[in-house]
Amino acid sequence: MTEAPNFSTDLTGQTALVTGTTSGLGRRFAEVLAACGANVAVAGRRVDRLEELADRLRNAGGNVLTVPLDVTDTDALFTSVERVQDELGPIQILVNNAGKPDAKLALKMDPKFVDEMVATNLTSLFHLASEVTRRLIEAQLPGRIVNIASGAAYSAGIGTSWYAITKSAVVRMTEMLALEFARYDVNVNCIAPGAFESEMMDGMLERMGDITREFPRKRIGKPSQLDSTLLYLVSPDSDFVTGATIRVHDGQGAR
Repeated sequence: MTEAPNFSTDLTGQTALVTGTTSGLGRRFAEVLAACGANVAVAGRRVDRLEELADRLRNAGGNVLTVPLDVTDTDALFTSVERVQDELGPIQILVNNAGKPDAKLALKMDPKFVDEMVATNLTSLFHLASEVTRRLIEAQLPGRIVNIASGAAYSAGIGTSWYAITKSAVVRMTEMLALEFARYDVNVNCIAPGAFESEMMDGMLERMGDITREFPRKRIGKPSQLDSTLLYLVSPDSDFVTGATIRVHDGQGAR
């Protein structure tokens, strides 16, 4: 008789670090990981929102640490990883969610803006993934790293060039780090969401109007519709999956 599938979402005893948790998808990711028993470090720039989220998760029984963090500050990235490990234990789950949108034509971008986009959307992910993996190797523990890219990595319009370029780079970075980290039992995967409800999306809708008219099902996703994808990638059941990018886009911009 065939053995029944056994998919577990129990993350008890594991420590997770989620960046960009002050709104949108990052907030939901933190909520889901805490609900599954993980110790969760929530990171972001807006301290008041971090504290509000942490209080709510603690009231629900979660073990939560707030980590004020500007991911463009490279030194702060390494300090934050050290702090989380000291207070919650080695980070076995990293969700690289922090990101910055653009709404400018390439010829109108100033150099500072371009550099900030790279630091936020790409360089910070690389530094955090590398530092977390170094510490996992030292602790002889397995790990799961989930980078958040975007459907823009595959299909984007005029005025989103640098965002699309950086998110495409996240997909390739995921593949290369997965190749390098596999020998250490650290899996690196990526989620590329389409249009989902978020603070970032609200700004886009304000600028561009109803973009759902061009979508096959005329709708925007809810953050909870990413729960199963996230939990699969951080669970032991995805042990054989590394270097993958899962596109969750409801057919938006599909090719």
